Amino acid sequence: MQQEVYIENLKCGGCAATITKGLSSIKGVDEVKVDVEKSLVSFSSEESLLSEIKEKLSKLGYPEVGDKNTIMHKAKSFVSCAVGRVNKED
Repeated sequence: MQQEVYIENLKCGGCAATITKGLSSIKGVDEVKVDVEKSLVSFSSEESLLSEIKEKLSKLGYPEVGDKNTIMHKAKSFVSCAVGRVNKED
């Protein structure tokens, strides 16, 4: 089933790379796509995995729009962004 989540703190391709890698590590999640301009993550998964996916996004620093976007989320997103940029260049 195709699903979408709008997220906070998405800035660039580095962020997108981290999100793609993180969500792809969840068994049952496929076809992860990140639209940086729209702050939208789309993926294919079972409905039952949605809460796990949202939790993973939040732990990476990209909470769903409407959830609390704390200083900790923002800090994590900067780290995730940097790691994603480094991994993207490898």
